[in-house]
Amino acid sequence: MQTQHQATRQWVSACVMMAGLFVTNTVQAQTSEKFKMTTPIPPGIAVPDQVETRLGTLNFIDGVPDKASTQKLYDNLDFQRAVQAYLLALPVVNQASNRNNILTMGPANKTVPIWENLVDSTTIELTANDNTPYTWFWLDLREGPVVVEAPPKVLGLVDDMWYHWNGDIGITGPDKGKGGKYLLLPPGYQDDIPEGYFVVRPGSLSVWVAWRSFVVDGNPTPGVELVKQHTKIYPLSEADNPASPKFINMSGKPFNMVGPAGYQFWELLNSVVQTEPTETVDATTLGFWASIGIQKGKPFKPDARMKKILKEAAVVGDATARALAYRLRQKGGRIFDDRQWRYAFLGGYKFQWQPGVSNLDASAFFFFLATGVTPAMDTQIVGKGSTYPWTALDSQGNPFDGGKNYKLHLPPDIPVATFWSVIVYDTQTRSMLQTDDPHPSVSSQNKGLQANADGSVDVYFGPSPPKGKQSNWVQTIPGKSWFMILRLYGPLKPWFDKSWKPGDIELQE
Repeated sequence: MQTQHQATRQWVSACVMMAGLFVTNTVQAQTSEKFKMTTPIPPGIAVPDQVETRLGTLNFIDGVPDKASTQKLYDNLDFQRAVQAYLLALPVVNQASNRNNILTMGPANKTVPIWENLVDSTTIELTANDNTPYTWFWLDLREGPVVVEAPPKVLGLVDDMWYHWNGDIGITGPDKGKGGKYLLLPPGYQDDIPEGYFVVRPGSLSVWVAWRSFVVDGNPTPGVELVKQHTKIYPLSEADNPASPKFINMSGKPFNMVGPAGYQFWELLNSVVQTEPTETVDATTLGFWASIGIQKGKPFKPDARMKKILKEAAVVGDATARALAYRLRQKGGRIFDDRQWRYAFLGGYKFQWQPGVSNLDASAFFFFLATGVTPAMDTQIVGKGSTYPWTALDSQGNPFDGGKNYKLHLPPDIPVATFWSVIVYDTQTRSMLQTDDPHPSVSSQNKGLQANADGSVDVYFGPSPPKGKQSNWVQTIPGKSWFMILRLYGPLKPWFDKSWKPGDIELQE
């Protein structure tokens, strides 16, 4: 005989079963029965109970993902956002590594590294040149405005920590190459500004200043001496008694400024977000970083699941940047329809499809490969500034093989007002290829350069020089790939109207 408790349990179980049947029948009725307010639902609004995707099978309960599918979707979302966050952070981590390594030479505002005898391949830095001496230093505006007295006859820039261009110094700047006093103000500075300065307003407290002096008859010393004689850096509050900085010759000194991939990448990004004003960074970029746990004023402490995602996203982000750099799919990235030559600045120095619309691929590939942003590096003015056609592929669209021989033909009347150069870079470090020669380059500045009878020039690449052509040869390394940049300083009209075109780099049998 049943007890009252047993009878109650059986009644509850029956109710649950009936409720389940009711829910099932209701779900079925929604697809077959019609009610007073039922209207036709257009295709594409409802989701099937199962869908096949690149994530595998996703299961839904009348449009609601089940627990397993929900976890799968969130893992995918976090991974996607992390890869995009990585690509958006390339310029910032680029700058952070630049700053952190330069400051090992001495404190900001007081230390000026200078490559007195030109950059050579012992300097690991993104696509630096060995044609002109670099002066390269960091400022810290946390204690207030800082004055930089710039020398004459230099070509320079000011970029903030977010890699936004803040202004030019020297020939393309307001001093027009005569030298002058530049006053850099911290973000939000509202006090009175004294007269007599060229004012620059960076978007960060850490600010990078760099310029190039010029070689005179093959000698870098005159330009370097001008830099040392005229350069001063001091707080505005000490303008009556300005101090001279400490210069450090970096030529021939093994030194790295290239940032890491991997989990360290995220730690560097977080350090910048925590210590710099973010008002000049767009909300979407900050949103991507916040979505992976990097947000101003909050600790960056991903759990084990998120840390695993971030590590993989850094690997995929780096790989994606390499694809964008070396095998960009945008047709607009090619300078000539029938050549492999590529633009360095795709969409101008702001990397835009059109005003206000970012070209994300162009920005990512540039900041993976290069250092320094200024309109002067993307000039469209005949005889001014410089331009940087480059390629990582031979005439057949194949990556260069350091164990093979190649030739570049530069037709007569190379269109430059000043000089041109060819420099070879390592596809891993994006820095000068380290071979037996400290300067892996050929330039019109080289006194031994050989021109053909018609004025054209052939440049050779390979493990060994062609007989009698060593002055026109750049050594490469078997087992390593490489890419190169053809720098044109003061490009002339035939470059802009494309009536002069360099040949593709051709494999030699």
